[in-house]
Amino acid sequence: MLTRRIVLGTRNRKKRRELESLLAPLGVDLHTLDEFEHAVEVDETGSTFAENAGLKAVEQARALGEWVLGEDSGICVDALDGAPGIHSARFSGQDATDAANNALLLRRLADLPLPRRSAHYVCHMALADPEGTIRLRSEALCRGRIVERERGDGGFGYDPLFEIVEYHRTFAELGERVKSLISHRARAMRQLVRRLRSTGKHL
Repeated sequence: MLTRRIVLGTRNRKKRRELESLLAPLGVDLHTLDEFEHAVEVDETGSTFAENAGLKAVEQARALGEWVLGEDSGICVDALDGAPGIHSARFSGQDATDAANNALLLRRLADLPLPRRSAHYVCHMALADPEGTIRLRSEALCRGRIVERERGDGGFGYDPLFEIVEYHRTFAELGERVKSLISHRARAMRQLVRRLRSTGKHL
């Protein structure tokens, strides 16, 4: 049977806050790597979001002996042929910050008008059992565009630049409640939750 505890394969507490309310109806407690002294550093050597999510799930599950949810996500900009993609977190270099990444993205798109700044967020999730076998996967997108300057003070990463066209607001302006309904990460988690509901007792 599926455990009532899942470790999110990250130390990012903001990601945890986005996801834990979606798992709560299943009675699952979500934890982060900060709570486990034996957590390992996983080299994200995959060439896709799916490969990196799988690496995080499998390697941490084997190290911790826990069910682990590996997640890899990023932003893909059409005018940049899908970049930064899997390199989103380190777009501006090995010691990248959100501010540096956002500044570089704005520079790369400086000459493009708003209609040509389409983009989408991607999130892939992989759930591994304590032996390191992946039991469930999910993937979802959220489409929008990159605005010409940062707007809003919520969220993290590229959220101040990523506008949902229908709302005329960036993720950073929409706030966590709305983002938790429409984001790529929330959509991927809802897929996973549906699969857990239907197959969880057999895992």
